Amino acid sequence: MTVRAGFIGGGFMGAVHTRAVRAARGELVALASSTPEKGRAAALELGVGRAEPDATALAAASDLDVVHVCSPNAQHAEHALAAIAAGHHVVCEKPLATTVADAERMTDAATAAGVVGAVPFVYRYHPMVRQARALVAEGAVGTILTIDAAYLQDWLSHADDHNWRTDAAAGGASRAFADIGSHLCDLVEFVSGRRIARLTARTRTVYADRGGASVANEDIVALLVELDDGALGTLLVSQLAPGRKNGLVLELHGTAQSIRFAQERPEELWLGRREGSQLVLRDPAADAPDSARLSIVPTGHPMGYQDAFTAFVVDAYAAIGGAAPEGLPTFADGLRAARLTQAVLDSAAAGGVWIDTPHEEKP
Repeated sequence: MTVRAGFIGGGFMGAVHTRAVRAARGELVALASSTPEKGRAAALELGVGRAEPDATALAAASDLDVVHVCSPNAQHAEHALAAIAAGHHVVCEKPLATTVADAERMTDAATAAGVVGAVPFVYRYHPMVRQARALVAEGAVGTILTIDAAYLQDWLSHADDHNWRTDAAAGGASRAFADIGSHLCDLVEFVSGRRIARLTARTRTVYADRGGASVANEDIVALLVELDDGALGTLLVSQLAPGRKNGLVLELHGTAQSIRFAQERPEELWLGRREGSQLVLRDPAADAPDSARLSIVPTGHPMGYQDAFTAFVVDAYAAIGGAAPEGLPTFADGLRAARLTQAVLDSAAAGGVWIDTPHEEKP
């Protein structure tokens, strides 16, 4: 079955989604943007079959199987719920919603309608992330004791840098954490196989005014976390780290060895031992099955972010076809991220108190 896809939003993420759908052999049927003019221009530029006048018309279109929601954060709930009501499967950008209540409504609606709801926590789809997860699961790391993780960017490091995400009305009450910290926490839980049970957080808004517009969401977040088995972790999230473009790094320290994945060096894992350390390169002939299945080119032919995104879409479309792909991030994972985001905001607002996070099944 060829999955027929529609897209709400034609910006940066809309382009990423359309490329991934094309590579996943889906059909790019229709696109809507914030205005009919922008929709027509984006559909032409991205090679989508037609433009719909607005998101409402797109969500209601009868010739779609799935709707990719790539609109500003505050509109995710409205657009996804409309698509679900029309019987469509949904791939919704993260954050799934700007409030826990909306994320719960979306998750419940998708479940009740029997449709697939997927959220692109795509860093799960780097083959070496799956390899790290397999090593942890088989006990090669031992018992995880500590975690050192960060997600650092610099695209908002100047006072005059402005984007719709810096407007809380469009981007939500949280920016840095909801945008990239959610990826980091998802990776911590996915690779470790454990849940963040408690956290304490401090946030900072460095520039309260950007381009004449007031800013109410954060630039930087620092967290201490405790996993449900007692492991402790430090997490740093910043969009004001000069020179760091997309510096997502996860390092786990176990009783047997340490393991480190850096998203900007996705072809390798660093393994640290008391007796010596080594770099392990992606090799589908030797890697765990769940890692090898994501390796679409031989060793020595680098894979990257767009490949990971395509693999996510392939799995989401397989789920639409009735399969159950291992590790597909769903609306339940988006809801988990919304709850962690609220815990971060609550902790920071109270001066960094420890917050117990809701317990769900392990990833």
